[in-house]
Amino acid sequence: EVQLVESGGDLVQAGGSLRLSCAASVVTVDDFPIGWFRQAPGKEREAVSCTSKSDGRTYYADSVKGRFTISTDSAKNMVYLQMNNLEPEDAAVYYCAAGGYCYSDYRGFFANYWGQGTQVTVSS
Repeated sequence: EVQLVESGGDLVQAGGSLRLSCAASVVTVDDFPIGWFRQAPGKEREAVSCTSKSDGRTYYADSVKGRFTISTDSAKNMVYLQMNNLEPEDAAVYYCAAGGYCYSDYRGFFANYWGQGTQVTVSS
């Protein structure tokens, strides 16, 4: 059974930084697309970032480009999301996701597997 376990969500002031982590099992970060979605109250879930090592694709939503960085650790089978210069609009539940397809353009990320989510709160 695929498991994706997120950690690192917290309350942070605007302008601050957080790093989210996701431990994956069964799916491997080297062989499957993996990344992050987020969902704020009253809004639809949106793809934030994904990476697919097998075909060299990486995606960032326009709203996070230049502020967020996705990375993976093959030895630990983990994916990270470094979030800098956080804005109140970044507040959401962040979900680790894997499988499916990671595009490098506006199509974003379509995932098959999901974690339970971790809460990010940004105070202004």
